[in-house]
Amino acid sequence: MSVPRVLITGATGGLGLAMATALAAAGARVALTGRDGGRARAAAAPLPGAVGLALDVRDERSVARAVDAAWTRLGGLDMLVNNAGLGMRSVNPRFMTEPRPFWQVDPAGFRAVLDTNLTGYFLMAREVTPRLLSRGGGRIVNVAVSESTMTRAGFVPYGPSRAASESLSRIMAAELRDSGVTVNLLLPGGPTATGMLPPDAFATGRTFLDPSVMGPPIVWLASDAAAGVHDERIDASKFGEWLAARSA
Repeated sequence: MSVPRVLITGATGGLGLAMATALAAAGARVALTGRDGGRARAAAAPLPGAVGLALDVRDERSVARAVDAAWTRLGGLDMLVNNAGLGMRSVNPRFMTEPRPFWQVDPAGFRAVLDTNLTGYFLMAREVTPRLLSRGGGRIVNVAVSESTMTRAGFVPYGPSRAASESLSRIMAAELRDSGVTVNLLLPGGPTATGMLPPDAFATGRTFLDPSVMGPPIVWLASDAAAGVHDERIDASKFGEWLAARSA
């Protein structure tokens, strides 16, 4: 694909904005989306060929409207990047330093995280996939997390939501095999400095990755070089090693 057309969810900051910035710099046309349409448009404004759109991944009607708008504004779509997510901070603002056991998690907060991190991925892929199939192919990239995050104490409901979305991604890949639509997982490879972290996280002395780590692999996944790459789980922090091993 000469000029990839990419829709990224949750792209007003963090990993989403880092991927959008890298793709736009590489010449792709990108639709940045977020619940706040104004923020999405502001994030898109500095990026060449980019558009900003309001999108609530939890709502089927919002999903349909945003996908239709992106398709129209970009002249079609070649790639969906499922990135929008709700983190632990939404249920426990001090989860890094004062983790809570699962039995103290508010049920409404649990449902909200699952609705965004799992149902949102499903609704977006459900809306975009028929369009990709109708044009003969395309690419879906689902942003994931490390396995340790999925099972870490104090990480209910975020860990389970990401484990479920990874399972969804693998099933999508199985069902779309040989269809022309590829599905891959991309994860930062470690704790990353995004808005999902509470302010006290940096006082713990831990080292955090910069969101720009997602740039090189997402640009590659949108390129002709990644044609046919399917059902892979790519660690962005080790992308160079992964790519070298693949080439060898």
